[in-house]
Amino acid sequence: MNPDSLEPLLRTGIDHLGLPLGDDVVRRLLDYQVLLARWNHTYNLTAVRDPEQMVVRHLLDSLAVLPYVRGPRLADLGTGAGLPGMPLAIALPELQVSLVDANGKKVRFLREAIRALKLDNVTAVQDRMENLDGEFDCLT
Repeated sequence: MNPDSLEPLLRTGIDHLGLPLGDDVVRRLLDYQVLLARWNHTYNLTAVRDPEQMVVRHLLDSLAVLPYVRGPRLADLGTGAGLPGMPLAIALPELQVSLVDANGKKVRFLREAIRALKLDNVTAVQDRMENLDGEFDCLT
């Protein structure tokens, strides 16, 4: 499915959430969804396969917590395919996000997504949360 056809659905959802997100954020969120859908065929990153459902159940559900994010550092523990950490990092480029998961194939996807989307504010960590070092203002 063409990501441009998903843009109205994403924009409507963002409006319903009352989030002031610009065109660049919307484009990058859709780029992330495209990567997720592509990698999902091979790596089974999420049970959700339908692109429209990915927008609703992954992107918009992740963005729903945006008003509750506090502080400059967030750790997304057990992030899986980067949810909710990636959409939050895209929406808030000033937020430093650590995506933490023990599953190597998921972390490989996250590292490729970080590279492809040129996200300087995100790191992917392959480890268990009890081994994580650092201080964080917010946990998901």
